[in-house]
Amino acid sequence: MPKHNAANERIKREYFGFLREAKGRDSATIDRVAMALARFEDSTVRKDFRKFHREQAIAFKRRLGEALNAATGDRLSKATVASILRDLKAFFEWLSREPGYRSKLHFSDADYFSPSAKDAAIARAPREKAVPTVEQVQRVLETMPAGTVLERRDRALVAFAALTGARVNALASFRLGHVDPDGGFVEQDARVVRTKFAKTFRTYFMPVCDGAAEIVAAWFEELRDGHLWGDADPLFPATAMGLGEDGGFEARGLAREAWKSTQPIRDIFQRGFAGAGLPYFNPHSLRDMLVHHAMRLDLTPAQMKAWSQNLGHEAVLTTFTSYGKVPVHRQGELIRESKAAKDGGRALDDAALIAALAERLDKTAR
Repeated sequence: MPKHNAANERIKREYFGFLREAKGRDSATIDRVAMALARFEDSTVRKDFRKFHREQAIAFKRRLGEALNAATGDRLSKATVASILRDLKAFFEWLSREPGYRSKLHFSDADYFSPSAKDAAIARAPREKAVPTVEQVQRVLETMPAGTVLERRDRALVAFAALTGARVNALASFRLGHVDPDGGFVEQDARVVRTKFAKTFRTYFMPVCDGAAEIVAAWFEELRDGHLWGDADPLFPATAMGLGEDGGFEARGLAREAWKSTQPIRDIFQRGFAGAGLPYFNPHSLRDMLVHHAMRLDLTPAQMKAWSQNLGHEAVLTTFTSYGKVPVHRQGELIRESKAAKDGGRALDDAALIAALAERLDKTAR
Protein backbone atom coordinates (compact mmCIF):
# COMPACT_ATOMS: atom_id res chain seq x y z
CA MET A 1 0.00 0.00 0.00
CA PRO A 2 1.49 3.42 -0.94
CA LYS A 3 2.16 5.67 2.03
CA HIS A 4 0.91 8.77 0.27
CA ASN A 5 -0.19 10.23 -3.05
CA ALA A 6 1.90 13.27 -4.07
CA ALA A 7 -0.95 15.00 -5.94
CA ASN A 8 -3.31 14.46 -3.00
CA GLU A 9 -0.76 15.84 -0.55
CA ARG A 10 -0.34 19.00 -2.61
CA ILE A 11 -4.06 19.72 -2.88
CA LYS A 12 -4.60 18.92 0.80
CA ARG A 13 -1.93 21.43 1.70
CA GLU A 14 -3.76 24.04 -0.38
CA TYR A 15 -7.03 23.20 1.36
CA PHE A 16 -5.50 23.48 4.81
CA GLY A 17 -4.16 26.90 3.81
CA PHE A 18 -7.64 27.86 2.61
CA LEU A 19 -9.15 26.80 5.94
CA ARG A 20 -6.52 28.68 7.91
CA GLU A 21 -6.28 31.92 5.94
CA ALA A 22 -9.66 32.28 4.23
CA LYS A 23 -11.92 30.66 6.82
CA GLY A 24 -9.92 31.48 9.95
CA ARG A 25 -9.96 27.91 11.26
CA ASP A 26 -7.61 27.05 14.10
CA SER A 27 -4.99 24.30 14.12
CA ALA A 28 -7.20 21.90 16.08
CA THR A 29 -9.91 22.09 13.41
CA ILE A 30 -7.39 21.60 10.61
CA ASP A 31 -5.90 18.58 12.40
CA ARG A 32 -9.38 17.08 12.64
CA VAL A 33 -9.97 17.59 8.91
CA ALA A 34 -6.58 16.06 8.13
CA MET A 35 -7.50 12.94 10.13
CA ALA A 36 -10.81 12.63 8.27
CA LEU A 37 -9.04 12.84 4.91
CA ALA A 38 -6.45 10.28 6.03
CA ARG A 39 -9.28 7.86 6.93
CA PHE A 40 -10.83 8.31 3.52
CA GLU A 41 -7.51 7.83 1.70
CA ASP A 42 -6.90 4.63 3.67
CA SER A 43 -10.20 3.30 2.37
CA THR A 44 -9.31 4.07 -1.27
CA VAL A 45 -5.67 2.93 -1.01
CA ARG A 46 -4.50 6.53 -1.65
CA LYS A 47 -6.29 6.79 -4.99
CA ASP A 48 -5.94 10.20 -6.64
CA PHE A 49 -8.77 12.56 -5.69
CA ARG A 50 -9.31 13.22 -9.42
CA LYS A 51 -10.59 9.65 -9.68
CA PHE A 52 -13.18 10.20 -6.95
CA HIS A 53 -16.51 8.48 -7.56
CA ARG A 54 -19.66 8.54 -5.49
CA GLU A 55 -19.31 4.79 -4.89
CA GLN A 56 -16.15 5.54 -2.88
CA ALA A 57 -18.18 7.75 -0.56
CA ILE A 58 -20.90 5.13 -0.18
CA ALA A 59 -18.36 2.39 0.63
CA PHE A 60 -16.53 4.68 3.05
CA LYS A 61 -19.75 5.46 4.93
CA ARG A 62 -20.45 1.76 5.28
CA ARG A 63 -16.95 1.03 6.66
CA LEU A 64 -17.11 4.03 8.96
CA GLY A 65 -20.35 2.77 10.44
CA GLU A 66 -18.57 -0.47 11.35
CA ALA A 67 -15.33 1.13 12.59
CA LEU A 68 -14.31 0.81 16.24
CA ASN A 69 -13.01 3.39 18.65
CA ALA A 70 -9.36 2.45 19.31
CA ALA A 71 -9.60 3.52 22.97
CA THR A 72 -12.89 1.88 23.98
CA GLY A 73 -13.35 -0.89 21.41
CA ASP A 74 -16.92 0.32 20.81
CA ARG A 75 -18.42 1.49 17.53
CA LEU A 76 -17.71 5.11 16.66
CA SER A 77 -20.46 7.36 17.97
CA LYS A 78 -22.97 8.78 15.51
CA ALA A 79 -21.70 12.27 16.36
CA THR A 80 -18.11 11.28 15.48
CA VAL A 81 -19.21 9.67 12.22
CA ALA A 82 -21.27 12.74 11.31
CA SER A 83 -18.29 15.03 12.03
CA ILE A 84 -15.96 13.01 9.79
CA LEU A 85 -18.50 12.91 6.94
CA ARG A 86 -19.18 16.65 7.28
CA ASP A 87 -15.47 17.45 6.94
CA LEU A 88 -15.15 15.22 3.86
CA LYS A 89 -18.24 16.70 2.24
CA ALA A 90 -16.86 20.23 2.71
CA PHE A 91 -13.51 19.22 1.23
CA PHE A 92 -14.95 17.66 -1.92
CA GLU A 93 -17.31 20.60 -2.43
CA TRP A 94 -14.27 22.89 -2.34
CA LEU A 95 -12.26 20.52 -4.54
CA SER A 96 -14.93 20.41 -7.24
CA ARG A 97 -14.36 24.13 -7.87
CA GLU A 98 -10.56 23.98 -8.07
CA PRO A 99 -8.59 24.09 -11.37
CA GLY A 100 -7.62 20.62 -12.50
CA TYR A 101 -10.51 19.04 -10.59
CA ARG A 102 -13.56 20.88 -11.95
CA SER A 103 -13.73 18.67 -15.03
CA LYS A 104 -13.29 15.49 -12.96
CA LEU A 105 -15.67 16.05 -10.05
CA HIS A 106 -19.29 17.10 -9.73
CA PHE A 107 -20.26 19.40 -6.86
CA SER A 108 -23.28 17.20 -6.07
CA ASP A 109 -21.07 14.11 -5.62
CA ALA A 110 -20.06 15.47 -2.22
CA ASP A 111 -23.66 14.94 -1.06
CA TYR A 112 -22.96 11.21 -0.96
CA PHE A 113 -20.98 11.85 2.23
CA SER A 114 -24.21 12.84 3.99
CA PRO A 115 -25.28 10.47 6.79
CA SER A 116 -28.76 8.99 6.77
CA ALA A 117 -31.52 11.17 8.19
CA LYS A 118 -31.85 8.77 11.13
CA ASP A 119 -28.12 8.82 11.94
CA ALA A 120 -28.02 12.62 11.58
CA ALA A 121 -30.89 12.96 14.04
CA ILE A 122 -29.12 10.68 16.53
CA ALA A 123 -25.89 12.67 16.12
CA ARG A 124 -27.71 15.96 16.80
CA ALA A 125 -29.67 14.69 19.78
CA PRO A 126 -28.72 16.61 22.93
CA ARG A 127 -27.12 14.64 25.74
CA GLU A 128 -27.44 15.33 29.43
CA LYS A 129 -24.27 17.15 30.46
CA ALA A 130 -22.35 16.17 33.54
CA VAL A 131 -22.41 19.36 35.61
CA PRO A 132 -21.09 19.69 39.17
CA THR A 133 -23.10 21.39 41.87
CA VAL A 134 -21.82 24.42 43.72
CA GLU A 135 -21.54 22.24 46.82
CA GLN A 136 -19.34 19.71 45.00
CA VAL A 137 -16.92 22.38 43.78
CA GLN A 138 -16.95 23.88 47.28
CA ARG A 139 -15.89 20.51 48.65
CA VAL A 140 -13.08 20.22 46.09
CA LEU A 141 -11.68 23.58 47.18
CA GLU A 142 -11.91 22.59 50.83
CA THR A 143 -10.13 19.25 50.35
CA MET A 144 -7.39 20.28 47.90
CA PRO A 145 -4.01 20.40 49.68
CA ALA A 146 -2.10 23.68 49.88
CA GLY A 147 1.19 22.71 51.50
CA THR A 148 3.43 23.42 48.50
CA VAL A 149 3.50 26.18 45.94
CA LEU A 150 2.32 23.78 43.24
CA GLU A 151 -0.61 22.65 45.38
CA ARG A 152 -1.57 26.27 46.04
CA ARG A 153 -1.39 26.99 42.31
CA ASP A 154 -3.67 24.05 41.59
CA ARG A 155 -6.23 25.08 44.20
CA ALA A 156 -6.18 28.69 42.99
CA LEU A 157 -6.76 27.49 39.42
CA VAL A 158 -9.94 25.62 40.36
CA ALA A 159 -11.10 28.56 42.50
CA PHE A 160 -10.50 30.99 39.63
CA ALA A 161 -12.47 28.78 37.21
CA ALA A 162 -15.35 28.71 39.71
CA LEU A 163 -15.24 32.51 40.06
CA THR A 164 -15.06 33.36 36.38
CA GLY A 165 -16.20 30.41 34.26
CA ALA A 166 -13.16 31.09 32.08
CA ARG A 167 -12.52 28.59 29.32
CA VAL A 168 -9.57 26.24 29.65
CA ASN A 169 -7.49 28.00 26.98
CA ALA A 170 -7.99 31.31 28.74
CA LEU A 171 -6.99 29.78 32.09
CA ALA A 172 -3.73 28.61 30.51
CA SER A 173 -2.89 32.05 29.12
CA PHE A 174 -3.92 34.61 31.77
CA ARG A 175 -1.20 36.91 33.08
CA LEU A 176 -1.04 38.67 36.43
CA GLY A 177 -1.75 42.01 34.79
CA HIS A 178 -5.15 40.78 33.64
CA VAL A 179 -6.43 40.31 37.20
CA ASP A 180 -7.67 42.98 39.61
CA PRO A 181 -8.38 41.21 42.94
CA ASP A 182 -9.49 44.46 44.62
CA GLY A 183 -11.89 45.30 41.80
CA GLY A 184 -12.95 41.67 41.62
CA PHE A 185 -12.55 41.12 37.89
CA VAL A 186 -10.31 39.75 35.15
CA GLU A 187 -9.76 41.28 31.72
CA GLN A 188 -10.01 38.60 29.04
CA ASP A 189 -7.80 40.46 26.57
CA ALA A 190 -7.73 38.57 23.26
CA ARG A 191 -4.39 40.11 22.33
CA VAL A 192 -2.81 37.79 24.89
CA VAL A 193 -5.52 35.58 26.35
CA ARG A 194 -6.70 32.67 24.18
CA THR A 195 -10.41 33.48 24.24
CA LYS A 196 -13.03 31.90 22.00
CA PHE A 197 -13.47 33.79 18.71
CA ALA A 198 -10.75 36.20 19.95
CA LYS A 199 -13.31 38.17 21.97
CA THR A 200 -12.14 40.75 24.49
CA PHE A 201 -14.36 41.26 27.53
CA ARG A 202 -14.30 41.78 31.28
CA THR A 203 -15.44 39.06 33.70
CA TYR A 204 -16.37 40.02 37.25
CA PHE A 205 -15.92 37.39 39.93
CA MET A 206 -19.20 35.55 40.47
CA PRO A 207 -19.96 35.06 44.19
CA VAL A 208 -20.96 31.42 44.07
CA CYS A 209 -18.37 29.32 45.95
CA ASP A 210 -17.49 30.57 49.44
CA GLY A 211 -13.81 31.24 49.91
CA ALA A 212 -12.90 31.09 46.21
CA ALA A 213 -12.15 34.81 45.98
CA GLU A 214 -9.92 34.64 49.05
CA ILE A 215 -7.96 31.71 47.60
CA VAL A 216 -7.36 33.60 44.36
CA ALA A 217 -6.38 36.81 46.19
CA ALA A 218 -3.87 34.90 48.34
CA TRP A 219 -2.36 33.26 45.25
CA PHE A 220 -2.10 36.60 43.46
CA GLU A 221 -0.35 38.11 46.49
CA GLU A 222 2.04 35.15 46.74
CA LEU A 223 3.18 35.61 43.15
CA ARG A 224 3.43 39.40 43.48
CA ASP A 225 5.11 39.65 46.88
CA GLY A 226 6.65 36.23 47.42
CA HIS A 227 8.06 35.67 43.93
CA LEU A 228 8.21 39.35 42.86
CA TRP A 229 6.47 38.58 39.57
CA GLY A 230 5.04 41.34 37.38
CA ASP A 231 2.08 41.96 35.08
CA ALA A 232 3.59 39.99 32.17
CA ASP A 233 4.13 36.80 34.19
CA PRO A 234 1.61 33.93 33.99
CA LEU A 235 -1.19 33.76 36.53
CA PHE A 236 -0.99 29.96 36.51
CA PRO A 237 2.61 29.08 35.60
CA ALA A 238 3.78 25.72 34.35
CA THR A 239 5.71 23.30 36.54
CA ALA A 240 9.49 23.60 36.49
CA MET A 241 11.10 20.20 35.95
CA GLY A 242 14.60 19.05 36.89
CA LEU A 243 16.66 15.91 37.36
CA GLY A 244 16.18 14.09 40.64
CA GLU A 245 18.76 12.08 42.56
CA ASP A 246 17.64 8.90 40.77
CA GLY A 247 18.28 10.50 37.36
CA GLY A 248 14.61 10.90 36.55
CA PHE A 249 12.66 14.11 36.06
CA GLU A 250 10.84 15.62 39.04
CA ALA A 251 8.84 18.77 39.81
CA ARG A 252 10.98 21.67 41.02
CA GLY A 253 8.39 24.41 41.66
CA LEU A 254 7.11 27.06 39.29
CA ALA A 255 8.44 27.83 35.82
CA ARG A 256 8.21 31.45 34.78
CA GLU A 257 6.17 30.54 31.72
CA ALA A 258 2.63 29.52 30.89
CA TRP A 259 1.48 26.03 29.95
CA LYS A 260 1.88 25.18 26.29
CA SER A 261 -1.26 23.01 26.30
CA THR A 262 -4.43 22.67 28.36
CA GLN A 263 -3.90 19.05 29.45
CA PRO A 264 -2.16 19.99 32.75
CA ILE A 265 -5.28 21.96 33.71
CA ARG A 266 -7.52 18.95 33.06
CA ASP A 267 -5.13 16.82 35.13
CA ILE A 268 -5.44 19.28 38.03
CA PHE A 269 -9.23 19.03 37.89
CA GLN A 270 -9.02 15.24 37.82
CA ARG A 271 -6.82 15.18 40.91
CA GLY A 272 -8.97 17.73 42.69
CA PHE A 273 -12.26 15.90 42.21
CA ALA A 274 -10.69 12.51 42.91
CA GLY A 275 -9.19 13.84 46.15
CA ALA A 276 -12.65 14.98 47.21
CA GLY A 277 -14.08 11.53 46.47
CA LEU A 278 -16.15 12.88 43.57
CA PRO A 279 -16.46 11.91 39.90
CA TYR A 280 -14.42 13.96 37.44
CA PHE A 281 -15.90 17.12 35.96
CA ASN A 282 -13.94 18.91 33.26
CA PRO A 283 -13.05 22.62 33.55
CA HIS A 284 -15.69 23.66 31.00
CA SER A 285 -18.46 22.17 33.16
CA LEU A 286 -18.00 24.99 35.67
CA ARG A 287 -19.50 27.35 33.08
CA ASP A 288 -22.63 25.19 33.10
CA MET A 289 -22.57 25.17 36.90
CA LEU A 290 -22.60 28.98 37.01
CA VAL A 291 -25.52 29.23 34.56
CA HIS A 292 -27.51 26.58 36.45
CA HIS A 293 -26.89 28.53 39.64
CA ALA A 294 -28.05 31.77 38.01
CA MET A 295 -31.26 30.11 36.84
CA ARG A 296 -32.12 29.30 40.46
CA LEU A 297 -31.83 32.97 41.45
CA ASP A 298 -34.62 35.51 41.09
CA LEU A 299 -32.63 37.67 38.68
CA THR A 300 -33.99 40.67 36.86
CA PRO A 301 -33.60 40.75 33.06
CA ALA A 302 -30.72 43.24 33.48
CA GLN A 303 -28.97 40.97 36.00
CA MET A 304 -29.34 37.95 33.71
CA LYS A 305 -27.90 40.00 30.84
CA ALA A 306 -24.92 40.94 33.03
CA TRP A 307 -24.42 37.28 33.98
CA SER A 308 -24.46 36.37 30.29
CA GLN A 309 -21.95 39.11 29.37
CA ASN A 310 -19.72 37.88 32.17
CA LEU A 311 -19.36 34.58 30.31
CA GLY A 312 -18.47 36.36 27.07
CA HIS A 313 -21.87 35.95 25.41
CA GLU A 314 -23.29 38.77 23.31
CA ALA A 315 -26.86 37.50 23.69
CA VAL A 316 -28.67 36.03 26.69
CA LEU A 317 -30.19 33.47 24.33
CA THR A 318 -26.69 32.02 23.78
CA THR A 319 -26.33 31.51 27.52
CA PHE A 320 -29.63 29.67 27.78
CA THR A 321 -29.31 27.55 24.64
CA SER A 322 -25.66 26.55 25.20
CA TYR A 323 -25.54 26.21 28.99
CA GLY A 324 -29.02 26.75 30.32
CA LYS A 325 -30.67 23.42 29.67
CA VAL A 326 -32.55 22.40 32.78
CA PRO A 327 -31.10 19.13 34.16
CA VAL A 328 -33.54 16.23 33.97
CA HIS A 329 -33.91 15.93 37.76
CA ARG A 330 -34.53 19.68 38.05
CA GLN A 331 -37.01 19.49 35.19
CA GLY A 332 -39.08 17.09 37.30
CA GLU A 333 -38.83 19.36 40.34
CA LEU A 334 -40.05 22.38 38.37
CA ILE A 335 -42.98 20.47 36.90
CA ARG A 336 -44.03 19.29 40.39
CA GLU A 337 -43.61 22.82 41.75
CA SER A 338 -45.82 24.23 39.01
CA LYS A 339 -48.54 21.72 39.87
CA ALA A 340 -48.25 22.59 43.55
CA ALA A 341 -48.61 26.27 42.69
CA LYS A 342 -51.76 25.55 40.68
CA ASP A 343 -53.26 23.39 43.42
CA GLY A 344 -52.50 26.14 45.91
CA GLY A 345 -54.48 28.68 43.91
CA ARG A 346 -51.36 30.64 42.87
CA ALA A 347 -51.58 29.94 39.14
CA LEU A 348 -51.62 33.08 36.99
CA ASP A 349 -53.60 33.51 33.80
CA ASP A 350 -51.96 34.88 30.66
CA ALA A 351 -53.01 38.48 31.36
CA ALA A 352 -51.55 38.34 34.87
CA LEU A 353 -48.29 36.86 33.61
CA ILE A 354 -47.92 39.61 30.99
CA ALA A 355 -48.69 42.29 33.58
CA ALA A 356 -46.12 40.85 36.00
CA LEU A 357 -43.43 40.71 33.31
CA ALA A 358 -44.19 44.29 32.21
CA GLU A 359 -43.91 45.49 35.82
CA ARG A 360 -40.50 43.79 36.22
CA LEU A 361 -39.18 45.26 32.96
CA ASP A 362 -40.45 48.71 33.98
CA LYS A 363 -38.59 48.48 37.31
CA THR A 364 -35.41 47.42 35.51
CA ALA A 365 -35.56 50.41 33.16
CA ARG A 366 -35.85 52.94 36.00
